[in-house]
Amino acid sequence: MRVSREQADKNREHVIDVASRLFRERGFEGIGVADLMKEAGLTHGGFYGQFKSKEDLKIQASRRALSRNKDRWAKVLAETPSEKLSALARFYLSDAHRDRRGEGCALAALGGDAPRYGRELQAAFKDGIEGYLELLDGIMSASSGEKRRDKTIVALSTMVGALVLSRAVGDEALSQKILSAAADEIAAKSE
Repeated sequence: MRVSREQADKNREHVIDVASRLFRERGFEGIGVADLMKEAGLTHGGFYGQFKSKEDLKIQASRRALSRNKDRWAKVLAETPSEKLSALARFYLSDAHRDRRGEGCALAALGGDAPRYGRELQAAFKDGIEGYLELLDGIMSASSGEKRRDKTIVALSTMVGALVLSRAVGDEALSQKILSAAADEIAAKSE
């Protein structure tokens, strides 16, 4: 049975959303096309009508995840009247974010895998990182643009690195310490 163009477009968007979550939860190689389509409630046969390849879906799902997370950051910043960097760090370096990889930051979940794939996937991550840096530039206190960008890069790197480490240790107390130490350091530097 053929589906309408409108339904096909909705299905495509749904598959990208599902892939975005599943790739962050399981890694790029942690789920195959058949299981991904099953999770999306669609048939395996429909995949290649929507995407050139699994690589194509990895790129689109990564862009989606990076964009949605940037939107979450912007929302946190818009809702925070002062100490924006501290609020963002505490939001990012939270137990909830650590524990829900599928809903969290693609940089922390998949950034280490990006170099293993093609330039297009790396370009998606580059664009996402630049978007995060632009948001942070807007709230970073520094006198010059170059110094501000350096501080922004350090803040982003600290947050992503701390989240990765907090997930890796398998020890709740140490995980908590990593998250809180990084958030405290960022908060102290934002004053």
